[in-house]
Amino acid sequence: MEEQPKWTSSTVTNMGNITCDACGGNVHTTDVPFQLHGEHLGNFPAEVCKQCGEKVFNEETADRIDTIAQQRGLWNLTSKTKVGQVGTALGITISKRITEFLQLSKGKNVMIYPENKKKIIVELLD
Repeated sequence: MEEQPKWTSSTVTNMGNITCDACGGNVHTTDVPFQLHGEHLGNFPAEVCKQCGEKVFNEETADRIDTIAQQRGLWNLTSKTKVGQVGTALGITISKRITEFLQLSKGKNVMIYPENKKKIIVELLD
């Protein structure tokens, strides 16, 4: 899964320092690059833990990221499908939104291979 915006994950201590809820490390604010489905959406302000690297966007920034993703047609590209029978082989269907995003069409060459026992990679060759 691609990185999704997170709402909150830090705590302000009574000393005024911000600590990471994940590991307790010190948090600082900086601009970080954000990608969705391999597309760079921009650099956005986030609280970043110096120890574990956890990135947290505030609600306003997360909404801005969502809006940009929707405008670029990157929103909701996941789909659920079932494995079917195609002669003696098995086949899957790819949703129209994904085929449009990938500019995939009938006759294009692809390489397919397992990344692990739960993930298949389909790589476009053309």
